[in-house]
Amino acid sequence: MISEGCEQCAKGGKLVLFVYGYCDQRDCFYCPLGENRKNVEQVYANERPVESDSDVLEEAERMDALGASVTGGEPQEAMGRTTRYLSLLKDEYGEDFHTHLYTGITGGRENMRRLSEAGLDEIRFHPPYEQWGDLHGTEWEEILYVAREEGLTPAFEIPGIRPEQEFIDFLDEGAADFCNINEFEMSDGNYRRMQEEGFELRDEHMSAVDSPREEILDEMGDHEKVYFCTSVFKDAAQHRRRLKRMARSLRRPFDEITDDGTLVYGKTWAEPERFEALGVPEEFYTAKSNHVEVAWWLLEEMVEDGDVEKGEIVEQYPTYDGTVVERTPLSGSSSADGGQSAAGD
Repeated sequence: MISEGCEQCAKGGKLVLFVYGYCDQRDCFYCPLGENRKNVEQVYANERPVESDSDVLEEAERMDALGASVTGGEPQEAMGRTTRYLSLLKDEYGEDFHTHLYTGITGGRENMRRLSEAGLDEIRFHPPYEQWGDLHGTEWEEILYVAREEGLTPAFEIPGIRPEQEFIDFLDEGAADFCNINEFEMSDGNYRRMQEEGFELRDEHMSAVDSPREEILDEMGDHEKVYFCTSVFKDAAQHRRRLKRMARSLRRPFDEITDDGTLVYGKTWAEPERFEALGVPEEFYTAKSNHVEVAWWLLEEMVEDGDVEKGEIVEQYPTYDGTVVERTPLSGSSSADGGQSAAGD
C-alpha cells in the first residue's frame, strides 16, 4: 500500500519543510542529518533557508507543491513553529494540500490536537529501535488511538534495520493505517556511528546499507499496508521528479529540461545589442547585468558561425541555491562535447 502522502512524494510533489534540527529526546545512531541540519535552529523549505513565511510559500510555488512533509530533528519539540507553518500552508492552499509529519516521540493528546487543528493530515511515528517488539501496552500504542481520535491518520515510518512482526500486528488491529519501511542508508551524518554498530555499505551502492532487506520483504513486504521505499526510488524517482516540477515551473522559453530535472541554457558575454542586430527573437534570450542567457543550441550555432566570440553551455539545478552541475565552454569551432564540471555560478 502507498499512502496519499507517499503518492504525492512519488510524484515529486511534496515540499520538504525542515522545521527544527534538534532532537533532545532521542539519539539514534542512524540519524542521517549532516552538519548543516543537525542541532540547528534554521528552518528550510527544500534547500531554501526560511527567513519569513513568504519564503515557504515561494518555495511551494516554485515546485507547484501538492503537499508538504514536515520533518527535523524533532518537529514536536518546536510545536509553535510547526503548527504555524502547517496553518500557513493550509490557509494558502486549502484542505486538499496534504500534510504529513515525521516524529520520534509520542507527544501526547495536546500535541495531537494542536497538530490536527493546524491542518496536519497524517502523522508517522518512529519508535526507538530498542523498543521494537515491546510497544504494545506502552505510550506508543496509546498515541496511535489518541492521534486518530484527534482527527489524524496514524502510521509508522521506520528504517529497514530488521523485520518486526509487531508493526504488522498494529496494522491488523487497526491501530495504524500503514507502515513505511525506508531502506537502511548511510550518509555523511551517520557513517561513523553506523560503522561502529557493525553496518557497512552494500556492494556497488552509494548509500544503501548491507542489511537484511530480503528478510524484511519476505516477512513484511506482502502485507497490503506495508510499503518498502528503496534508496534508489528516493533518489531516482522522488528527488528527480521534484526537480522536474521545479524546472517546469521556472523554465524560460529557451531553457531545456533534462531527464534529471536540470535546466540547460547558454551564457555569453556579448552585448545584448549584438542579438538585436542579428535578428534573434526576444523569446530566445534574456539580458542579465553582465552577460546574456540564450538557448544553448542557438548560442552553439552563433559561436560556430563567428557571430559571437565565445560562451558556455550551463547545466543548473532549478533549486533555490541554483547549483551549477556543469559548464561546457564554447569558442571558435568547439562544441558541447568534452564539458567540464563546476560548482557554483
